[in-house]
Formats: sequence, structure tokens, C-alpha cells
Amino acid sequence: MKTRAKFAAALIFAALASAPPGAFAADLVIVSNQGAIPGLKELGAAFSAKTGNHVTVVLAEGDELEKRLAAGTVDLVSQNPGPLRELVKRGKVVAGTVTPFQLAELGVAVRTGAPKPDIRTPEAYRAALLAAKSIGYSFGCSGTNIAAGIAQLGLTDQLKARTIRTTAGPVSGYVARGEVEIGIQQTNIMVGVPGNDYVGPVPAALNKPCESDVGLVANSKASDAGRAMIQFMISPEAAPLIRKTHAEPAPRR
Repeated sequence: MKTRAKFAAALIFAALASAPPGAFAADLVIVSNQGAIPGLKELGAAFSAKTGNHVTVVLAEGDELEKRLAAGTVDLVSQNPGPLRELVKRGKVVAGTVTPFQLAELGVAVRTGAPKPDIRTPEAYRAALLAAKSIGYSFGCSGTNIAAGIAQLGLTDQLKARTIRTTAGPVSGYVARGEVEIGIQQTNIMVGVPGNDYVGPVPAALNKPCESDVGLVANSKASDAGRAMIQFMISPEAAPLIRKTHAEPAPRR
């Protein structure tokens, strides 16, 4: 059943891609958590240019996401696997359409002009965290994985008083404002952010990437275009666009 659905989606994508731009134009709205926004904007712009569909990418989480789903103004949702599975269970997202498209590793940043700590090895990363006056990381996938790495280093209790769990926007904002000395989050939403100097990735042994999936909303008003967009997001054409945002295409399953 799932294979047939993917085949049908591929046919739709092929039809949209081969038609003159605008021939099957739709207004496609994608809502996402912050971790997938850069990649989705690149993919949305390319899909729009290819098919003539108008793609809008919106950051919407929590209550705002629920309002948009209830209002029927969403066509695709991008989330980490766990939250997206919950939307499938609730009948908000079509199960057979859920597709991984991106992996984003964890990275470290400091305020522009601040000394960059050595984080090239787990030992150096451990020393940098211990030396910092404050560190910041979010909740969600990246926060869970960062906290697990800190626990692996045996530093949870030692860093507790100096740790800020961010809630008001990306960690990079806290870094830029000088509210945390070291910020840790997904690399794709840290590199190149004004007010931040990117230091580098968390050492490989402690760096568990975050997966972003996408799925079609059950009451989408542009389901054909939505299915075609999903196929485009995992096409060879999409891979360099995802890498442009400092993330990697998710492995095909």
C-alpha cells in the first residue's frame, strides 16, 4: 500500500515537473519547527521555480501549529519523527506520506569576536563546557541529544547551574545577545547567523543528528501539489539544496 502511494506521488511530481510553470499552480503552505526552516525555504523556492506552485514556509509550533491545522490552512507539516508520529495517530497527517528528508548535526557557536574554544575532541569539548560561564541549548530533538552528550561526559550536575534551556527563539539569538557564552544547536540554524561565530560541530562520538520528516496534512486543499513536493524533497535535485543549508539529505528507507 505504501509503495503504491509513493509511486502515485512520483507520477504526480513528474506531471507537475513536466508541465509549463503555472499550469497546475497551487498555493502550498508548509509549517515546520525551527530546525527544518532553512532547508524547506531552499526546497520551496526551487519547487516553485520548477512547477509554478507558490510555496509558503511558516514557523509554527505548539498552539500556533494546532490553530493552523484546525483552520485547514496547512498542506504539509515538517517535524522530528516523534511529534510527526503523534500527528499521524491523531489523524492530522496521512500516515503513508511521512517521509524523512533531512539530517542536521549539532554545532557550537560563540558571540561574534569572542575566543573560539577548542572542541575538536570529546576531551576538548568537555574542557570547553567546564570553562564556560554559561551554555545554552534548546528543548526538542537537539536539546535532547545535547543533554545526552553532556550526560555521556558526566557533566550534567556540574553544568546544571550554568545551563540555560532556551525557549524564545533559536539558541543563536541568546548567543548574539550575550545571554550565553556557548550555544549548542543544530548546525543548519547556527552557521552564518548574525552575532554568532560558528566554532564547529560537536565531536562525532557525541554528535547525534536530528532528523526532519515531512507529511501531508489530511485536510490539505492542495494534496496533489503536496505529494509532489514531498517527492521533490527526496529527489537527487534536492540533495545539494539541503547541503547548502549545512544539513544532509536523510538516507532513503
